[in-house]
Parts: sequence; structure tokens; C-alpha cells
Amino acid sequence: MAKSHSVTDEQLVKAYASGNNEAFDTLLKRHQDRIFNYILRIIKNEDIANDIFQETFVKAILTIKQGRYTENGRFPAWISRIAHNLIIDHFRQEKSENVQSADIEEIDVFNRKDLCEATIEDLIIADQIRDDVKYLIELLPELQKEVLKMRYYQNLSFKEIAELTGVSINTALGRMRYAIINLRRLASEKEIVLTV
Repeated sequence: MAKSHSVTDEQLVKAYASGNNEAFDTLLKRHQDRIFNYILRIIKNEDIANDIFQETFVKAILTIKQGRYTENGRFPAWISRIAHNLIIDHFRQEKSENVQSADIEEIDVFNRKDLCEATIEDLIIADQIRDDVKYLIELLPELQKEVLKMRYYQNLSFKEIAELTGVSINTALGRMRYAIINLRRLASEKEIVLTV
């Protein structure tokens, strides 16, 4: 693609979805260093980072080819989100593989990750989850957002929320219920993992 630097990411995605494979090559070249460095910074193992990097772009290819990529002018954030979710999947898998039976005498049952202080990876993931939740909350309808913030950030009871917003307790509870349902739906739609 001539003058690829003047073509936006969204134009490249559209071109690739229409069958222009060079468009994806350009996207890859444009974002590969940043994405790989992000993965490597968290994983700290070059081989595993390479695997996750490749899986990130394979997932991006499949999503675009299946027509599931929604244009929002934020391709870098979208591809970073895929990498982030795959990193979380890697740590989850690693954690489940490290679960060992206490029946084996040679194993020190107190040498467990859940008894240790959080690692830097744990802290990074927790920070990212907090940021993801804040991002998703901002996408909620105003009334649901208001109740959720009052409940979780201001630690108010539903009675207090009802009084402050001038609605019944049942209405406040209903808004909270729909806020949680919508948060789960938005997280699923945007492929955001909110658990460690």
C-alpha cells in the first residue's frame, strides 16, 4: 500500500476486511513493537510473549474476517485489549496448573501463591481491571451509573440512595440490578475480562 502512513487504522481494517491482505501487514507493522513490548513487560518471558503476541494478531484477524470488529476509531486500544485479555488468560492458566494436592508429602502446602504478597503482574492486572470497570461504568445510562457510583464508591445504603435520588428503594435496587446486567453485557461485547 503506497503512502501507508497517511491511511488510518480504520481504513486499513476496512481494506483488510474487503480482502486486501497488505492492509493487515501495514497494521501489523504499525502496532507490533508497542504490543509486543507491552506483553513482554508484563510476561517477562520472550518465548511466551511471542506466543501471546501471535495469538493477539490471530484473534484480531479472525474478528475482522468474521465482521465482528466494530469501527470506533480506536484500533490501538482494541488490539491492546485483546493482548491484555490473553495475558490474563495466560496467568489464569498458569495459576490453575500450579494447584497441587496437599496429599503429596514432598510439597510444602504453605508455599502457595495465594498466601504470598501480590506480584507486580497481579498489581498490573488489578489496576487494569479497575480501569476497565471505570470505563464500562461511564457507558451505562445516567440513572444506573448514578446508583452504582453511590453504592460502590460512596458506600451508601439503598435507603440513602433512594432518599438522595428521590425514588423508592425498589427503584434504586432495580437500577442497580440493571447496571450490573449492563456491565456484564458491555464487558462481554467488548471482550473485557473483569476477573483475575
